[in-house]
Parts: sequence; structure tokens; C-alpha cells
Amino acid sequence: MTTLTTARTTPGERIVPGAERTLRNRVTLGQAVSDTLAMARRGLIKIRRTPEQLIDVTVQPIIFTLMFTYIFGGAISGSVAAYLPVIIPGILVQTVITTSAVTGTQLREDMDKGVFDRFRSLPIARIAPLAGALVADTVRYLIATTLTIGMGLLMGWRPGGGVGGVLLAALLVVVCAWSLSWIFAFLGVIARNAGSVQGISFLVLFPLTFLSNAFVPVDTMPGWLQGFVDTNPVSHLVTAVRDLAGTGTVSGQVGVALLSCGAVVAVFAPLAVRSYMKKA
Repeated sequence: MTTLTTARTTPGERIVPGAERTLRNRVTLGQAVSDTLAMARRGLIKIRRTPEQLIDVTVQPIIFTLMFTYIFGGAISGSVAAYLPVIIPGILVQTVITTSAVTGTQLREDMDKGVFDRFRSLPIARIAPLAGALVADTVRYLIATTLTIGMGLLMGWRPGGGVGGVLLAALLVVVCAWSLSWIFAFLGVIARNAGSVQGISFLVLFPLTFLSNAFVPVDTMPGWLQGFVDTNPVSHLVTAVRDLAGTGTVSGQVGVALLSCGAVVAVFAPLAVRSYMKKA
């Protein structure tokens, strides 16, 4: 014969039914980091099994570099060789920050498919699936950066900043792309479907990249447009990359770019995490 026992309560205390109890998943910081890295590894496995996901970071840098260089090089700078120091940093910034929009689209697709619902049943940190996706996407940024720089070198680009300047420029672009991915992660959480995330991302990134100094000198634009271009954060990032790669100079534009990245993360990381936690 067995005996059932119940937890005793103090006199007058109401026993809370199980249906009304809120279960909290409490994990340590070390476990949260470990779970995040595990989710990042999952993202990398997905890329390995479906390599077509990398079309935007493998084909786009090559096509854009060739197209913009040979179409606009002679008209803007007089020759392809003279245009390469202008266009390669511009293409680098444009390609990598555009890639950051994929974070929100894939996040929304996983949530729509119920993948994140299955993650909720696992004994892992609730923030790990979101943070892991952002960590895994840094590989995409590194691929796009490497291909763009490599394409420029094959076409004759010779950065005056040397290896050190180019590496710092690449690191700056990757950091900025990662910070922007928090914006699209937030959109991915609150949007209704992946298509809307992609559409909003295009509306945001298209004017920011093309209405900048990435492809043409600012002084060739109308006066009313130059004011917007000069304040456009993409223009500051492109200028910083040109300074680092072209001369190896850590100019004030580098500081402006990093401050802008910090501001984006400070605003959108809490918004993305809070929205995600409500859904998770």
C-alpha cells in the first residue's frame, strides 16, 4: 500500500493549482553561453546542408563588383584602376550590411515552422535560439567580406593600408553588420511573415546604401541630396573603410561608425530580446 503526501502550507494559505503556476527556466550565464554556441552550431550545419543559402554572399559580391566597376569606372573616375579604391569599400559595405537582413527573414521562417516551439520544450536558455542565430550569421558576413576583398585584389585593387588596414576595415564592416542584424532580428520577431521582413529590409537598406558615397563622389550630387548623404551612417562607414584600407588611418569616421553601431545595439537588442521572450 502506498501513501500520497502533499506539501503542507501555512494555515490560511491558498494552494495554487498547477495550471496557474508559472514555470521559469533559470540558467546560469555559462549555460546560456554554451546553449547559444550550440544554437550557432545548428545554424552552421543548416548552411552546410543547404549551401544555396550562401548565394547572396557568394554570387552577389562578384556580380556587383564586376558590374559596377566596368560600367561606372570610366565615367566616374576615368578608368577602372582609378575607380577600384572607391568602389571596393563601397561594394564591401553594401554587400555585407545587406546580408544582415537575412537574419530576420530566417528567424521569422523558423518561428513560422514551429522550430522555436520545439526549442521551448528543451532545457536550454530561452535566449539561446535568438542569440545563436546572430552568432552563426557572422560566418555569412566573413564570407561576403573575403570574397569582395579577394575580387578587388584580382581586378587590380592595391590597398595602401596594407594587410593590417584591410583586416581592420573587414572587422569594422562585420561588427557593423552584426549590430544591424539586431534591427532585422527585431523585425523578424514582430513581423507576421518572412516576406514582410524581406520587404521592409529592402525599403530600409536600398536608399541607405545607394544614397550614400559608396558608389559616386558626394560633390557630383545635387546640393539638396548632399546633406542627406553626408549624414547617412552608411557614408560614415564607407569613409571609415576607405581610410583604413586605403591609408591605414584610424580616422574619426571609425569612431562615428562604432558609436552608431553601439547605439543600434543599445536600442534594438533589448527590443528584440523582450519581444522574443514574450513569444517564447
